Amino acid sequence: MGLNLPSLKTIRELFSMPTPVPSFRGRKVLITGAASGIGRATALEVAAQGGELVLTDVQVGALDQTVAEINDAGGTVLYHRAGDVSDYEWVAAFARDVDAEVGVMDVVMNVAGISAWGTVENLEHKTWRAMVEVNLMGPIHIIECFVPQMVRRGQGGQLVNVSSAAGLLALPWHAAYSASKFGIRGVSEVLRFDLRRHGIGVSLVCPGAVATPLVDTVEIVGLDRDNPVVEKQVGGFHRIAVTPESAAKSICKGVVRNKYMVYTSFDTRFGYWWARKFALPYEIVMRIANNRFDQLARLSAVTSGARGSSDSAESTTATRD
Repeated sequence: MGLNLPSLKTIRELFSMPTPVPSFRGRKVLITGAASGIGRATALEVAAQGGELVLTDVQVGALDQTVAEINDAGGTVLYHRAGDVSDYEWVAAFARDVDAEVGVMDVVMNVAGISAWGTVENLEHKTWRAMVEVNLMGPIHIIECFVPQMVRRGQGGQLVNVSSAAGLLALPWHAAYSASKFGIRGVSEVLRFDLRRHGIGVSLVCPGAVATPLVDTVEIVGLDRDNPVVEKQVGGFHRIAVTPESAAKSICKGVVRNKYMVYTSFDTRFGYWWARKFALPYEIVMRIANNRFDQLARLSAVTSGARGSSDSAESTTATRD
């Protein structure tokens, strides 16, 4: 009994692919993490370009504010609901409701994420698990529940996964965060080829420094965020960070051009190129960066200790008075 194999692609199709989503106008776009940061800015940008939005985020009030802002500006939000993408049962129920009320998505954007840094001796199991559950399993849940419908519909589309510079480079203290971001990079690399035959493009967004609320709230295990030494370093990050609005424009441009690697700033693009072309210099730079982080931890410990002693002395004096 002969096998009914699909026809082989032409040589031309192996080298080029029609852009699945050349414009957002009239397209149904799902965005996770839409209440703040890159997700919110991307929702506003897509709405401004005529996209019809399905939005979700774990923050109820902030998500409602994003929806209200889009509606006030004349944009279209077809459906929105707050929920946790790391909860598969919630995502599955959310997807069933979206399918019933809105239909199949044209673009699926996994933007929601959390961050925590720290050395391996300081990181707790709950931190490792949280990074993987939200940043990796969250997007996988969305992919499981929304992309198969796009495949069955047979009209193409675009999948967008937000990774990070930490998904490309060995940044110091990012082991737990990088576990999730390298993971979604791997998922995207495979789906880039798996979904191509269905006319579905895949974009992997790798932001570098972006001035979002995540920067101010990121947990740095083992360091006091209020320590002046640490505050100075975070301030340096803000000076080189791009705005969420700038990142959103880069993402949208990447989608309508069906770009696989989407960078939001030059630093990540250059760093990844450097790492691939100059392996030994890259290793040396990473060792230097790691040493600087270690020095920061030591300085933070010393200054925190000094502040603690001073506070203790002041407290003792006050008690005597």
